[in-house]
This record gives sequence, C-alpha cells and structure tokens, in this order.
Amino acid sequence: MWSFNRLRDTSKIETHEIIWQGPFSWTGYENENDLAKIPDIEGIYLCTFEYNDGYLIYAAGITNSTKKRFRSHTLEYKSGNYTVLDVGAAEQGVRKEIWHGWKYARTHQEEFNERKEEILKAVNEQLRYFRVFVAQVSDKRMRERFEAAIMHNIYYCKEPWAELADRGMFLNGRYNAEMPIETKNITNSKIYGLPESLEI
Repeated sequence: MWSFNRLRDTSKIETHEIIWQGPFSWTGYENENDLAKIPDIEGIYLCTFEYNDGYLIYAAGITNSTKKRFRSHTLEYKSGNYTVLDVGAAEQGVRKEIWHGWKYARTHQEEFNERKEEILKAVNEQLRYFRVFVAQVSDKRMRERFEAAIMHNIYYCKEPWAELADRGMFLNGRYNAEMPIETKNITNSKIYGLPESLEI
C-alpha cells in the first residue's frame, strides 16, 4: 500500500488557493451587529472573536450547508449542549467559561435548568459577538483534512491565545496513504490561527 514519503514525494504536492469571505454575522443576529448574512455554501467555516487588529479563531467547522449547520448550532447552544464563554475575556484571547457543554452538560442538566436565564443571556452575547468566515470547498475529504489542520495548528501553537480554541472536536486529518495538499489562505482580514500557508 502506498504511503507518503516526504523525501521522495514532496515534488508531487499540489497547491490550492482558498478564498476566505467574511466576517459575517452569526445567523439571526445580523440586525444586532450590522454584519452581512452568511452565504449558504458547502465548505469550511471559522467562528472567531475580534482580537487586536484582527480575529481570533475559536473553532473551525465543515458543512454541506452553512444555513442548516448554523441553525443546528444555535439550537445546541440554546439547549446547553455547547460550551459558553465570557466574550470580554475571549476578545483578550483568554478562555473563561460561563458554562461547560458536551459531557458535563449531559450529566448536569439540573444545574443548567437552575442557571438557564444566566446561561442563555451569555449564549446570546456569544453568538452576537461571533465573527464568521467561510470558504467554499466542495470536496468533503478535503474539508475534513482542512478543518483538522487548522485546529491542530492552533493546538500546537505556543501563543497564549491558543488556549481559547475549542478542544471538544472530532477531527479527521490526513492519513499517510493520502498525498498532502498545500493550501494558500487568501483573506482581506488578519485571522490569528490561520497561517498564510498550511499543509493539510
């Protein structure tokens, strides 16, 4: 079975330009933050917070339809299933949780119900302050590899702001039986955590 060998196969690596659009509003909050609506595309998206002279990635995601995906995300947030952050701290690159989702949420439903008003207020604040970037990528496997490469790049980064990024993600990166792809990220905004060039 073929496997990638960097010494032998580097010259075969293709380069793809990825055009990032944004920032857009989280779906449903356009009237509150004066940002454009997310276009309905298949591809990759970045949920970011404003940070210094640009935007800081909290999470990357993939989808066949951003319209359906963000509707689903909103329901999960408002059901208490996702982690909710303090926006003021996030915009300083600091992770400060108001509510921890995922497994904790499933086993602490009573706590969520007791704190529901406080948590939902924080959810609305987070969704209002999210700045979303999207890139059209039609190939599903390429989307998966790209998502994993973005998040792993942040996880292994030594910058203090890397701690902000969501750690509760299922990532499906490149297998050694797949040829790497070099991506050139093209954007009009500075996005911390998204390098100009990234191998996926």
